[in-house]
Amino acid sequence: MNNITTRIIKSDSTDPWYNLALEEALLEDVKKGEAILYLWQNSDTVVIGRNQNPWKECDHKKLESEGGKLARRLSGGGAVYHDIGNLNFTFITDRKIFDIQRQLSVILEAVKSLGINACFSGRNDILAEDRKFSGNAYYYRDNKAYHHGTILIDSDFGRLTRYLTVSPEKMAAKGVDSVRSRVVNLKNLNSSLTIDAVSQQLEKSFTAEYASEPAACSPSDFDISDLYIKYSSWEWIYGEAPKFDISIEKRFPWGGVEFCMTLLNGKISSAKVYSDSLNVFLFSRIEEALHGCEFKLDVLANAIASVPFDDAEEDMVADMQAWLNEKSRTL
Repeated sequence: MNNITTRIIKSDSTDPWYNLALEEALLEDVKKGEAILYLWQNSDTVVIGRNQNPWKECDHKKLESEGGKLARRLSGGGAVYHDIGNLNFTFITDRKIFDIQRQLSVILEAVKSLGINACFSGRNDILAEDRKFSGNAYYYRDNKAYHHGTILIDSDFGRLTRYLTVSPEKMAAKGVDSVRSRVVNLKNLNSSLTIDAVSQQLEKSFTAEYASEPAACSPSDFDISDLYIKYSSWEWIYGEAPKFDISIEKRFPWGGVEFCMTLLNGKISSAKVYSDSLNVFLFSRIEEALHGCEFKLDVLANAIASVPFDDAEEDMVADMQAWLNEKSRTL
């Protein structure tokens, strides 16, 4: 199918709240049969996934005291550090032509053209020489979708490790003992690389893949004032401060979960489920199902099993149910 129209847009801002607002504006604007490549950079930022707990994922006080910003994106997945040594990309498409493998091929071909062999690995990583230089996440809305990720080119790993607080369970699941040991800057593999060189190759690879001359597009074409208010707001980034009576957590192959609950007369009066899973929407449905439940783990397991879920979520629901049932038998 080669009737795809394309656009390429590059942000001239390094403000994460601006760039995430523009990303959502592009998602709203993408046309039927269209693919957009959006390139952007953030300055000294930790970006957390849609369902993550900001108080556990990073040292936000240190980040902000040193002039950085905390941001929350629409997609799921884990926390990442962005600086101007990192290039971010987003593929925004009509849902019918959304193709993760095709989009990944744009990245892989661009990197290959710069003399670096890379491959996709696991649930969302791109590797070179067995180390990660790109994390990817996905978001779907009605008949539109986006796939975005990072490309580490010359990022400051000192700041990355200073701000991110990765759980020991997550590191053990990755089979490594530190964040720094499992990531690599592409400049370490090709010392001549620059952000501009990678950006240009991505544009060339995107244009070649979709065999379409991209239309002109500028950030100034979009009014993102309302979206900027959203992405910069305390409510979006932090939400309510967690004052829960009890929390339990577990890491699964698809990601970690933390159930935080407030109890009243032995029943759950409020619940928040944090996760770095790539799934975005399942956990809000679980929160609703837990509300009003008697606080017994087998009751919680049954409540989770009653939540409407699709085929992609079936194993996740089964894993959480089995974990809670097992935990209820051992307490």
